[in-house]
Amino acid sequence: MGDDADDARGDGGANPPLFDAPPMAEQERMVEAILFATAEPMGVADLNARLPHGCDAGAALDHLRRRYEGRGVRVVRVGDAWAIRTAPDLGFLMSRETTETRKLSRAAIETLAIVAYHQPSTRAEIEEIRGVAVSRGTIDQLLELEWIRFGRRRQTPGRPVTFVVTQEFLDHFGLESARDLPGLRDLRAAGLLENRPAPDQTEGDDKAAMQDDMFDGAGVADEDDGGDGAGPPEEDGT
Repeated sequence: MGDDADDARGDGGANPPLFDAPPMAEQERMVEAILFATAEPMGVADLNARLPHGCDAGAALDHLRRRYEGRGVRVVRVGDAWAIRTAPDLGFLMSRETTETRKLSRAAIETLAIVAYHQPSTRAEIEEIRGVAVSRGTIDQLLELEWIRFGRRRQTPGRPVTFVVTQEFLDHFGLESARDLPGLRDLRAAGLLENRPAPDQTEGDDKAAMQDDMFDGAGVADEDDGGDGAGPPEEDGT
C-alpha cells in the first residue's frame, strides 16, 4: 500500500516543467537587451532561441514596442525581423556620427531602382528597361553591399535567375516591406542622387517621379552611344 501511495504521488503531474518561464516584464527586458546589443534586425524565432524555455518573444516585442512609443528610439519591424532604431524625427542629431559612404554609380542606382520597383527581375528585364547592357561589376557591387540578392529562378527557357532587394535594403531606408519604397526626395536625402533639376513634369507620385527621372531617354544617352539596334549596347565601366 505504501508503494502504491508513492506511485500515486509521483504521477500526480504530467511532467511539469522544471522551471517556470520568467515574468513578462523580465522577458521584455531580455528582448530589449538583445535588440540593443545586436546591430542586425532579429526575427522572433531567433529571439525565442536565445530566451529561456517557455518565453514568448512575440508577446514581449509587442509590450516593448508600445513602451517605446514616443521615445527617442523605437522598436521597429524590418521585413520579418525587429530592431531598435532612432526615431525618424531625431535623425538630424546623428549626422555627425555617420560616415560618408561612396556614392553608387548611375548604372548601379538605376539597376537598384529597377530591382526594387519590379522585383523579382532578371538581368534581361533590367537591360530591357535601361536600354543598355548591365555589366557584371554593377550587379556585383549591389550584391556586395547586400542591397540585392538572388531570388528564385524563372520557370522559363534557360531558367534565368532573378534579383530581389534584401532586408538590409529595407533597414537602410527604414521600410517594413518593399511596398514602402523611397521616392526621389528620399534617395537625394540619402546622398544617392545628385541634386539636379527633375525633368519637366507635373507633380505626382514620388515613385513615378523617381522612375521618370532615372529612366528618361536623356538619362541613359551617354551609355547608348554606339548601339547598332541589334541589342543592348555594352555599358562602360561598372
